[in-house]
Amino acid sequence: MLRSYRVLAFSLASLASANAAFADPPKSPAASPAKQVVLISFDAAREISQWQRSRALAKRTGAHFTYFLSCVFLLSPETRQDYAGPGKAAGKSNVGFGASKQDVADRLEQVRLAAAEGHDIGSHACGHFDGKAWSKADWLTEFASVRRIFENAYAINGIQEPADWHDFAHHALVGFRAPYLSTGKALYEALPETGFQYDASGVSNGPIVPPTLNGTTRFALPLIPEGPKAKPVVAMDYNLYVRHSDGAEKPAMADAFAERAYQAFHAAFEAQYNGKRLPLELGFHFTLMNDGAYWNTLERFAGEVCAKADVECISFRDYVARQRAGQARAVVGG
Repeated sequence: MLRSYRVLAFSLASLASANAAFADPPKSPAASPAKQVVLISFDAAREISQWQRSRALAKRTGAHFTYFLSCVFLLSPETRQDYAGPGKAAGKSNVGFGASKQDVADRLEQVRLAAAEGHDIGSHACGHFDGKAWSKADWLTEFASVRRIFENAYAINGIQEPADWHDFAHHALVGFRAPYLSTGKALYEALPETGFQYDASGVSNGPIVPPTLNGTTRFALPLIPEGPKAKPVVAMDYNLYVRHSDGAEKPAMADAFAERAYQAFHAAFEAQYNGKRLPLELGFHFTLMNDGAYWNTLERFAGEVCAKADVECISFRDYVARQRAGQARAVVGG
């Protein structure tokens, strides 16, 4: 009888084992979607008050921004001759220069503070000239001016230089955006030779994952639907300014323009947040167009989305660093 029980127990155990073998494997917890990345940047980076305002916004929201600085704003009227653009006379610029030695000193202090707070300092070239027809040699000349003036700004202007400035300035500029978003083959030939890791001069038909070509990661401002007819517009304040008021100030319409801009940004964000979660880029200038409508929109938008637990408002530099770190791990692991 004892032997019969043993046989029965063995048979039941075998059956249970067989059933387990054919059962569905346990399901792993569903993977969390990737965080939504928002990339907010500023061109020219001139007015001190806008440096302060943007840094305060970043502190409130936890965001990190990219500032594309035109290097002529690091030259005073007395030192403007230190810059000569390709094919241009010395001391010429499409956007002027720093207002005074003190203005330059204040701007350098804002650059240092922003960098210390984790923001990305990029280059917007120097004189804001249209380089579409420039040769590779022209771009190399402009980039040489960018780095020389940035690294030596204190000395050029006769301002007391902080002890850590030169080392910081030598490594800080890893990104570039072309004035007027005007690019060409020669630019992309020059960029890898001048220490730039990324370019943010492109325009794309909606958000995309930025590709890396010849060592340069290429970001693009997306076209997003805007206005009553949802017509595409580049996701940048200047393009909205032209769309809304033909590039002329209409302060009486500022609130209406701000609301239109907000609705466009919000819809573009929601499309990605509830969809593929491709990085969303938004571009701004330090100029307060239409009585500051677009900066008001920026503060409203960033205040809502950047604080979300599953959203990251980060800089181009940090996005590239993560991308390259991920590629390096893949190579090592593969």
